[in-house]
Amino acid sequence: MKRKLLPICGLAMFILAFFGCKKQSDKIVLYSCAEDYRNEFYLKGLREKFPQYNFSLDYMSSGSSAAKLKAEGRKSQGDILLSWEYGYLEMNKDVLADMSYFDDSIYLNDMKVQSHRWVGEYRNSGCIVLYPKILKERGLAKPESYEDLLKPEYKGMISMPNPKTSGTGYMFLKNLVNAMGEDNAFDYFDKLSENILQFSSSGSGPINAMIQGEVAIALGMTGQAVTAINDGIPLEVTFFAEGAPCSFYGHAITAKGERRQEVKEVFDYLVKEVTPACDAAFFPEQVFVGKVFSLPNYPENIPYGDMSGDTSEEKMRLLGKWKW
Repeated sequence: MKRKLLPICGLAMFILAFFGCKKQSDKIVLYSCAEDYRNEFYLKGLREKFPQYNFSLDYMSSGSSAAKLKAEGRKSQGDILLSWEYGYLEMNKDVLADMSYFDDSIYLNDMKVQSHRWVGEYRNSGCIVLYPKILKERGLAKPESYEDLLKPEYKGMISMPNPKTSGTGYMFLKNLVNAMGEDNAFDYFDKLSENILQFSSSGSGPINAMIQGEVAIALGMTGQAVTAINDGIPLEVTFFAEGAPCSFYGHAITAKGERRQEVKEVFDYLVKEVTPACDAAFFPEQVFVGKVFSLPNYPENIPYGDMSGDTSEEKMRLLGKWKW
């Protein structure tokens, strides 16, 4: 009896090993910095097109994701980087696949990537988001300038992303450094911190806090604010005189993913088909040649602020001075 059981046990172990390996080989891991609703959009599009693959999505804020990838290096478990802020992509370009083969003629000129280590996804503008209902309940006027945000009556009523962990937070910092001068900008944030209820770890945090009724003013993403408005939340989008801070986000393939043909196949579809559809649904600011999208309540002719000198080296230098 024992001699008959041994081959059966061995066969069972072989079958389990075979299917276990097959399942593992079909797994494609995405490291994402996108909001929940966009993660769901991307996963839905990829799973419908590629039901044969097992997609796993790991979400972390921009800064945390960049630190994770830097620590993992070329041994990263991720295959595709989804919706990363350009500065963090550039900082990790040594462990990303060479994308020079990719046809970047689909992009507007300012969305073409010189390093060829990533490709564009969307243009992210920032805005001042107000919750008029809460302001009215507190007897507060709508702020009309960054200087207004320093008024003591707004103490605990404002939320902003932390530039050290959020690409959205950093673009507000860089925009005001350019508009006010570096020393004046850091002095401004020192004063503003007295009125900030929370420096959130992610760019979506301030508007989420606003939706939950925790704050009345948010330094946040235009796209996220408009999504909330279109979902029935009575928010208001405005821009101060310094203009809208903005940044670029993109996708990339890791060194691990570069060795897998199925990853390249998925990535090509992700960039050319799912990304434009996602932009049209949530962030319609133009990225692709010949693709102009509109979205209800999305501001037209956004007054972009001065983002000159926005290099990865400058980002690291400024973040080294951030203390809040």
